[in-house]
Amino acid sequence: MRLLSFSLIALFLLSLGALGQENTLVIYTYDSFVSFGPATEIEARFEAETNADVQFVATDDSRSMLARLLTERDSGGTPADVFIGVEVNDLSTATEDGAFISLNEDEIPALQQIDSTIRFDAQNRLLPYEHGFITLVYDAEAISEDELPQTFADLADPRFRGKLLVQDPRTSSPGLSFLLWTINQFGDPGYLDYWRELFPNILTVTPGWTEAFTLFLQGEAPILVSFSTDHAFDVIINDSDRNRILLLENQGYRTIFGAGVVDTSDQVDLAKQFVNFLLSEEIQTLLPTSEWMFPANPNALLPVAFYQNAVRPPVAAFVDADTVSDNLDRWLRAWANLAVGQ
Repeated sequence: MRLLSFSLIALFLLSLGALGQENTLVIYTYDSFVSFGPATEIEARFEAETNADVQFVATDDSRSMLARLLTERDSGGTPADVFIGVEVNDLSTATEDGAFISLNEDEIPALQQIDSTIRFDAQNRLLPYEHGFITLVYDAEAISEDELPQTFADLADPRFRGKLLVQDPRTSSPGLSFLLWTINQFGDPGYLDYWRELFPNILTVTPGWTEAFTLFLQGEAPILVSFSTDHAFDVIINDSDRNRILLLENQGYRTIFGAGVVDTSDQVDLAKQFVNFLLSEEIQTLLPTSEWMFPANPNALLPVAFYQNAVRPPVAAFVDADTVSDNLDRWLRAWANLAVGQ
């Protein structure tokens, strides 16, 4: 009888373990989404709704995490079920080997509400959950308004030597957007001539946005490549007017981020449910003051202070996805070769 009891207990425990595994959803994303973004709140709400065990994995910038996902997948398997954070410029890289499954509005009902102008994947493998603009941000206590650069040419002027923080375009989505912004502005190969002039003004090239933003907050340099919503963050969180937006040429570079279900997931239904949850009004309303981006769902509420202080540049610069796909590897190699020589 005792042996039978132990056997029943063991079977029960094994069943619980299998049940837990069946309800576990692994989500790869970028570090800021977890460290001070909405991940904790999303996890709590989704687990309460579904009784799932949500596990976020985030150790780096979005481009680096995407590279990790694709490498794991090609090397025998990845635990990831969902990826949050594929930037529009990485559409070709993310989808060329079928890493994400196509989705439709029947499976993801909230997709019907998403602004059609930012749906960047015709096959719906990656669905936009937020969008915004890459701009420069400056410290108003370290540099006065009349000293600011107004054009790309101004930014390369020697008076800004060592005053700029940028991210590596090979590993950082904001860094890549800034590189593409210069290509949009100066053409190919003219962008390389511009970077030759610009490099002396760059204090450091960081692997990701978080590292650059940390240095900026520490006062290491007064100008940073970042997002046009950073002023809203400073006003709402810090009750400050110190970190302000700088629009070169009256522009910002359009950026859109998407989420998708990994093709090797064994939790496809749960993963689809999560993506739909991410696009819902409930979760989209969290993004302006956690991700500090514009929500993809126009029905999501924007706090008044966010609406008043998040900047929408008059001109949205953009290099079309097909052109990026055809040239990105070459552009990155050329930039890296130039950077090594500095």
